[in-house]
Amino acid sequence: MQMVTTLELKERLEELRGQEICLQGWIRNHRRQKNIGFIDFYDGTCFKNPQVVYDNTIADYETVSTLHVGAAVTVVGTVVPSYKDPTTPEVQARLITIEGDSPEDYPLQPKRHSVEFLRKIAYLRPRTRLFQAVFRVRSVAAMAIHTYFQDRGYLYVHTPLITANDAEGAGNTFTVTTLPQGVKADPSEDFFGKATSLAVTGQLEGETFAMAFSRIYTFGPTFRAENSNTKTHASEYWMIEPEIAFCDIAKLMDIEEDFLKFIVRTVLEKCPDELEFLDKFSGGGLVEKLKALADAHFARVSHEEAITILRNAGEGRFEFEPKYGEDTAKEHEKYLTEEYFHGPVFIYDWPKDIKAFYMYQNEDGKTVAGVDLLVPGSGELMGGSQREHRIERLTRRMDELGISKEQMDWYVNLRRFGGCVHSGFGMGFERLIMYLTAVENIRDVIPYPRTPKECEF
Repeated sequence: MQMVTTLELKERLEELRGQEICLQGWIRNHRRQKNIGFIDFYDGTCFKNPQVVYDNTIADYETVSTLHVGAAVTVVGTVVPSYKDPTTPEVQARLITIEGDSPEDYPLQPKRHSVEFLRKIAYLRPRTRLFQAVFRVRSVAAMAIHTYFQDRGYLYVHTPLITANDAEGAGNTFTVTTLPQGVKADPSEDFFGKATSLAVTGQLEGETFAMAFSRIYTFGPTFRAENSNTKTHASEYWMIEPEIAFCDIAKLMDIEEDFLKFIVRTVLEKCPDELEFLDKFSGGGLVEKLKALADAHFARVSHEEAITILRNAGEGRFEFEPKYGEDTAKEHEKYLTEEYFHGPVFIYDWPKDIKAFYMYQNEDGKTVAGVDLLVPGSGELMGGSQREHRIERLTRRMDELGISKEQMDWYVNLRRFGGCVHSGFGMGFERLIMYLTAVENIRDVIPYPRTPKECEF
C-alpha cells in the first residue's frame, strides 16, 4: 500500500490503476444510497479530485455512512477506472477512518455560496473549489515571478517595511509609533527617533541595490492608508518591483512585455484545471483572453498620441472628456485596449505634473519618461519609468514639490556616486491575480483582506 496525494494519483493514474493506496484529506460532499456511498474527496494538492466509493462490505459501514461534509478522513482503497471520466481517479475503499469529525451545521454545505458570505468565514473559504483554484493560481504565479527573475540573473532584495520616507509623496501611509494614543510629542521621542510609517513601495531602496547588482527585484507586502472601498483597492497588498541599471524606457517596455507573457504562459501550462473552472465560473472567455495576451503584440503610443486617439473617437463617446496633460479614465483604457488596439498597449511620456518626482524629465520640459501598461479586460496592470539620473534635474524637481533633499540625501547621492541610466516598474500582485482568474474583487484574491473598517482574522 502506498501513501499518495491526489496530485500524485492524477500524475501516476495509469501506473496506480488496480493498486491499493492510502489518501488523507477531507470530505467535500457525501452522497449516500441504500448499500453504497460516494465521497467527493480532496486534499488540496490537486484541483481534479478523486471520487471515493464504498459499499456495505466496508468495515464499520454504519459509521462511515454518517460522515459529515468537512470531516477529515484516511481512505485505504484500490484505484479503479471511472465510468464517468477516465481522467478523474476513482478509489474503491475498503477502509475509511475518521481523523476529525465535522458537525451537521458545518458552514460549507455542497451548494454554491456567494463570495460575500465566504468573506465572512475567510478561515474556511480556502476549502471551496473557487478559492482552491484562485490560491493555486496565486501560488503558481508567485513562483513564476521568482523563476523569471532568478533565471535572468536578478537579485531578490528584501526592502524595509518600516520607512522614514514616502516615496510616492502621496501621504496615505500608516504611522508606526510606540507613543501613547492622543499624545502630541516630538517625533524624536518616538521609537526610531523620527516619524516613520509602513512602506508604500520598496522602489527607492531597490534603486540603491540596482546600482550595485545591476538587476534586482522586490516582491513583498506594501501598505497604503487610502480610505477607498472599491473592488480594486486594499490597504495591504503585495508588489513586484524590479530595478534595472543601464536600462532606458524602451528597454524597460521590452522587459515588462516579456515578463508578463512568461507569467501568463506559466499559469496556462501549470493550472489548466483551475483555469477551466474559473473560466466557467466567470461566464467564459478567461482562457481565451490569457492565450491571446501570451501571443499578442503590445502596442506603444505616447500619452499625447493616446489622447488624440481618444478625442478622435467621436464627440460624446466618453463620460469624461480625454484631455491633454491629464490622466486617463477607465473608459479610456477600455476603448484603447479593446476597441482601438484590440490588445495590450504601453502609454509612455506622461505629463510631468501628474507623475512622481523620480521620473526622468524629457527635453520638452512637459513630460517624463513614465509608462503604464494597459491590458484588455483590466486596464492598467503595470506602471514604471526611466528614473531621473541627472542630479541637478532631480534636486530641482524635489525643490518644486517640497521634498527634503536633506532627508533623502542617500537617494540623491546615488546620482553623485557612479549613477547611470536606470529604470524600473511596479505591478500589484493582487491586480495580476484578478486578471489571471477573472475574479472581480481584490478581497477575493488575497487570503485575509485588509480594507477600510475591515481587519478580521
